[in-house]
Amino acid sequence: MSRIVHVVGTGTIGEPLIGLLCHFKEKLGIDEVTFNKRSPLFTDRSKVKTLLDRGAKLSTSQEAMSGFEKLGLKAEFETREAIERSAVVIDCTPSGAGLANKSEFYESASSVKGFIAQGSEFGFGKMYARGINDEALVPGEDRFLHVVSCNTHNLAALLKTLAMENGREPQNLVSADFVCMRRANDVSQDAGFAPSPQVGKHKDESFGTHHARDAHHLFKTMNLSYQNLYSSAVKLNSQYMHTLRFRIRVEKDTSVEQLMELIRENDRLAVTYKKSANQVFSFGRDHGFFGRILNQTVIPHETLSVVDGRWITGFCFTPQDGNSLLSSVASTNWLLDPEDYESRLQVLKPWFFEEV
Repeated sequence: MSRIVHVVGTGTIGEPLIGLLCHFKEKLGIDEVTFNKRSPLFTDRSKVKTLLDRGAKLSTSQEAMSGFEKLGLKAEFETREAIERSAVVIDCTPSGAGLANKSEFYESASSVKGFIAQGSEFGFGKMYARGINDEALVPGEDRFLHVVSCNTHNLAALLKTLAMENGREPQNLVSADFVCMRRANDVSQDAGFAPSPQVGKHKDESFGTHHARDAHHLFKTMNLSYQNLYSSAVKLNSQYMHTLRFRIRVEKDTSVEQLMELIRENDRLAVTYKKSANQVFSFGRDHGFFGRILNQTVIPHETLSVVDGRWITGFCFTPQDGNSLLSSVASTNWLLDPEDYESRLQVLKPWFFEEV
């Protein structure tokens, strides 16, 4: 079977993901990268042309093909055709659209090895975050995967590293509370900016917001049942980075020094002396791949505190696109080659930073 990877959507995740897959196509063992764009827009023409110049091939609906031709862009495949000729499909459409696409296109595409959805697509398939629950993936069985949201990546990495000692002592975690201070919108977006802080609802009776709920289900794939997780969210009038405040209770006494050892052992986490999202975001723009830091989280380690030996408190920054991009590439490679995906993924190691 050919190893074609198809990306649906060209937004804040889809666009850099297509570029990344094209850039490392040979080293990742991919034959061809295709992508689907629904609407032919003059404002998006330069973006689509750049992706085509990188070697990706465009698909769209039959109705939209003439619109792309008027823009001077050629769609080589119709939407359903592009899906059914692929080995892996990565859905990067807005919230809820992935579930709709699953019903309309994916479930009937029996020749495709697997499908991956992003972020807020609860129920799409088995939840996944690279380095958190890789051992829970079952070759030949897990065909629909759900890459969790960027903030869920962050808090799951914190729990596994700081409270579970890299998973060696899962019962060490007692409880955890998180406040997700979210950026208003992406720097590429005009809509959705918040003129002042906006607090979010606690829609989930047990977990508050979807971040803790999704982390609960993520760990459940490893037969770990963490009920005492809770998260809140507030949207800030910033476009730079999400910031997370955490308070974690553990069974065994620990110290800041011990926690720093665990952090340094783990390439999922980066540390920094920087204390502003502006400075961390700027580092990613200047030194990341497509401006993205690929670590799960960036911890300003001077904010780490341990009270009474068992209460861990601190702040961290979420590389919001980076951790999702990494898990998308990892799950793609797992679907293509479950035995060798980790070694192929090492091509991205230069963008795992020890210090930001």
